[in-house]
Amino acid sequence: MPIHTIGLAILAAGLAIACARMIVILFRYSGAHVVTCPETHQPAGVDVDRSRALRTGLFSPPNLRLANCSRWPERAGCGQECLSQIEAAPQGCLVRNIVGKWYEGKVCASCKLPFHEIQWQVSKPALLLADKTSVEWNRVPAERLQEVLATAEPLCCSCYLAARIVAERPDLAVERPSSWTHSESASRDTR
Repeated sequence: MPIHTIGLAILAAGLAIACARMIVILFRYSGAHVVTCPETHQPAGVDVDRSRALRTGLFSPPNLRLANCSRWPERAGCGQECLSQIEAAPQGCLVRNIVGKWYEGKVCASCKLPFHEIQWQVSKPALLLADKTSVEWNRVPAERLQEVLATAEPLCCSCYLAARIVAERPDLAVERPSSWTHSESASRDTR
């Protein structure tokens, strides 16, 4: 086998390993994280500096720094000790995973259908807040996530969209009385 073929194979293998490592780093550190601020002992929403993690993490564990924190700019000079929580459990601090676990085993507060595996890119579930308003889960600030989830009820994407239409465009929505059942409405349609 020619030496340049072996060299190209080694180069291709090295690039494949580097690409795989970059994908792992991006998956692990992309998105908002919830940590407990070591200084205030309160929840804080943080974002990891992904570009720094990529630059420093190809051949060794990434050197993490924060790109954003809900406690900034007031506490921007902190030592970022909260990063140890993300290093210890990057997926456990990730907001998307916290919310996903919260929906497990629950049923929609409106239609009572159970939640199965959530397709985050296709149909995002929502929350029915204590004041009976609805909101997409990703509109809740990360630092308030646990507090909101403690009192909220889950809403499926379809019920959330229906509630939004009723709230935003009541002239386009028709609400049937809750006393109607499916068979009653079907028999009325055939008369």
